[in-house]
Formats: sequence, structure tokens, C-alpha cells
Amino acid sequence: MENVNKIVTLTLLMVVFAASAALAQPETPVSEWSGKTILLVGAHPDDDSRSYGTLSMLRENGNEVYVLLMTTGNVGTKDPDMTRDRLAKIRRGEELRALNEIGIPEENYINLGYTDGMLEFADKEEVARRLVKWYRKIKPDVLFAFDPGYGYQKWLKTDHRRASYLAVDAARASEWRLIFPAQITQDGLEAHLIEEYMFFSGVEEDQNTWVDISGKHADRKFEAVSMHVSQFSSAWNDYNGTDLEAEDLEPEDRKAFLKKMRSRVYDNQKDGTAVEGFRYYKGIPDGIGHRD
Repeated sequence: MENVNKIVTLTLLMVVFAASAALAQPETPVSEWSGKTILLVGAHPDDDSRSYGTLSMLRENGNEVYVLLMTTGNVGTKDPDMTRDRLAKIRRGEELRALNEIGIPEENYINLGYTDGMLEFADKEEVARRLVKWYRKIKPDVLFAFDPGYGYQKWLKTDHRRASYLAVDAARASEWRLIFPAQITQDGLEAHLIEEYMFFSGVEEDQNTWVDISGKHADRKFEAVSMHVSQFSSAWNDYNGTDLEAEDLEPEDRKAFLKKMRSRVYDNQKDGTAVEGFRYYKGIPDGIGHRD
């Protein structure tokens, strides 16, 4: 009986330890991070908008911030006269203007050039190889990405789903020198282990880290998200112009568009403060989705 009690006690301690580890926040608050290299990986131009406030803060605090998106966003429109090439150029311009608002220079933006909506059908090994090469070049300390799930498979739409898994699969591959070894033997890169992760768009109850972006970082986020006119205004149905910005919209449409953008930024609150929520994880990539 005594042995049974010891086993039960040990089991409970392990459960408590696992739960506490799962809920652990960064040892140093995100607002105090400095000198880190940050990489956000997403699928489309504007996927990074979920983190614009945090990225703005990190950039201002002396971190090197990169954004890598896998597709050009060249399909997301209902405009019957739009072409893929034209939309790809529009979305690149919107993304660069948005990044400029939060202090990220054009040279820190990477786009792999895949077709919007088709990432699911791209060659997985090829995409992973390209991601791994960038990880080994940039050597990020922290990876921001869509949450692939935490003890479950998180449902995300097609490109987001693929991006979430590719981002973490590539992180795992990056640390092993015998995976894509030519990058090391021929390109002079080194295997690289990423140990910190900030996952967005996950299940709300799994979020364990909230970054206070109130004030200037929320304001910068608002300016940045407002650059994505082709996605969130009437230009979705009729993109009439070149490099449209909010001021180019008709007054009523501009008003509705900016109201929507303000809601995206300022209505996401915790205890009355504008925040961005993440599931923070620290450890080897193999444990990213483990609850125990």
C-alpha cells in the first residue's frame, strides 16, 4: 500500500510539473528582451499582423527582427479583373509598408514565392529545405509561427495549417547537421537549434504569454494593419488603383475600413489593456506539441 501511495504521489507531482511547464512564461518578460534574433514564419502577407505590436516592441528594444512568408498572397481577392502577378506586387507593397510602420527594414523581409492557396500541394521536402537554410543563415533565438496544436491537431485553413507544421518541422531539421548536409559542407552554414517559440492563432486557453502593446506599439500596429487595403476594404472586390492606401478609399469605405482595423488592434484586451497573446514554449522542437 505504501508503494502504491508513493507511485500515486509521484504521478501527481509529474502531472503538476508538466502542467507548470506548459503554463510557464518566459523567464525574462518579452517586453525586456534585447539582443535576440527573432524570426516570424507565416503563409501570407498580413499573417504577421497578429504580432505587429510585439514585433514593434522587440525591434525598438534592440532585437533583430525578420519576417519570412511562404506565399505571395497572389490569390486572395474577389476582384474579377485582378491577375495573380498584379496582386502579388500589390501585396508585397502592402507588406513592406506595414513592416516599415513597425521599424522592420525591407532587407529583413523574405518571401519564398509560393502560390497562395497551394502551399498544401508544394513539395514538402523542398519547402523544408529552403526554410532550414534560412534558419541556419539567420540563426534565430526565437521563432514566431502559427500554433500547430498542443496535444491536439489545431484546425487552420490550408496554407496556415501547412505553414504551422513546416515552420516547426524545419526547426527540428535545422539542428541536425546530417539533414540537408550540403548546406553545411558546401554552403558553409552550421546546424542551428531554436529553443524559444511564440505561437499565435492557437486555442485561447493554451495561451500563456500576453504582451502589453498599449500605447505606441498598438498605434504602430494600427498603422501597419491599415496598409493591407486589398484584404480588408472594398478593394477586396474591386481594386481600383495602384498601391492603394486608406486615404485613397471613398470616405464611407475608409471609415468602415479603419473602424475594422482599430477593432483588430484595440479590442483584443486583457484586463482592459491592448495585448497580443501567445503560447510560449522553450525547449527542443520535439516537445512543441506535447502536453506531457
